Formats: sequence, structure tokens, C-alpha cells
Amino acid sequence: MKIKQSVYLLFIFAVMAGLSSCSTIPKGASAVKPFHKEKYLGKWYEIARKDFKYERNLSNTTAEYSLNDDGSVKVDNQGYHTIKGKWAQAIGKAKFIGEEDIAKLKVSFFGPFYSGYNVIAIDDEYRYALVAGKSLKYLWILSREIHIPVEIKDKYLKIAENIGYNTADLIWVEHNKNKTCAVSFALSKMTILRGAPKDWT
Repeated sequence: MKIKQSVYLLFIFAVMAGLSSCSTIPKGASAVKPFHKEKYLGKWYEIARKDFKYERNLSNTTAEYSLNDDGSVKVDNQGYHTIKGKWAQAIGKAKFIGEEDIAKLKVSFFGPFYSGYNVIAIDDEYRYALVAGKSLKYLWILSREIHIPVEIKDKYLKIAENIGYNTADLIWVEHNKNKTCAVSFALSKMTILRGAPKDWT
């Protein structure tokens, strides 16, 4: 019985050691320091990204960050699904892995499961950001506007390539839909139909 308990404890310790050693930032990448959390909050437009299943077929993608009551960061990701023809949304939360003046965070959209979120480049005005995931499979270029200056784009691509990213397969996101207008149109249509003859519906 004691042998079984010892083996079980060794297994648990091995798993915990493996989890603690999992990297949340690609080798060679460094998170921004000093980082100002308050300046980073608000809405960002996704300019480019590495494709992965949770954002596949999404255009007009945005991320909006705000503070939760517990001090964590609320993450509100939205995008237009080009196949389904409708808007998609995912709400998650992010926490700093260490000190809050280092832009090294972990983000979760699925309960206790977290993944790396690292701001590895940002301008002084916090208008353009380069974000790395936990590995070279995840990369985002973000902007406060739907466009990014060529010099910033080239600079961020160079930084990513020096780390080891293949930037040739980045998806450059289209921003050609206005969700606010779409919602307003839908509400207006509902209002009209409420007072319309039955054969309209």
C-alpha cells in the first residue's frame, strides 16, 4: 500500500513539475518592461495573426480589455465569421504571471486552462502592439485603428522574425464591417416589424 502511495505521490510531483516548467513565452522573446496596464486597456483591432482554430474564418476581429473587480483583466474578443455570416464573441480573463510592470500574462477562455499572452513590443503611446503567445504558433499585431503605419508593421515583423516566427503565413485581417451599424439596423427592423401588417413577416 505504501509503495502505491509513494508511486502516486511521485507521479503527482512529476506532473506538477512539468506544468510549472511549461513556457508561456517563446524562447528568445522578452515581455515589455516597464508595462503600464492602464494604458493598455480599451479596444484593439487585430491587424494580423497566426491562424489557429479558435479564430479560423474570422474577420473584423477586435479585442477589448477592461478590469475585473478582482484585479484581473477582462478579455472581450469579437469577430465576424465569414462562413456562418454572423458575429462571434469570446469572453475570458487574463492575469499577470509575475509583476504587473512586466507584460507577461496568462489568459483563459476555458475555466482553469490558461495560455501565454505576452506583449513583446509596443510604442510609447500604446497605439500599436506585438503580442506573442506561448510558442511560435501564436502571434498578433494589434492597433488602436484598423490600419497600421508601414514602418511599425515592418519593425514588428522584423522583431518576430528575429525570434523565429515565420511571418509569411500571417493572416492580414479585413476590417470591412461595422457591428454597431448592423445591430442598429437589426433593432430598427424589429421595431418596424412590430407595427407592420402580419403578411410582412
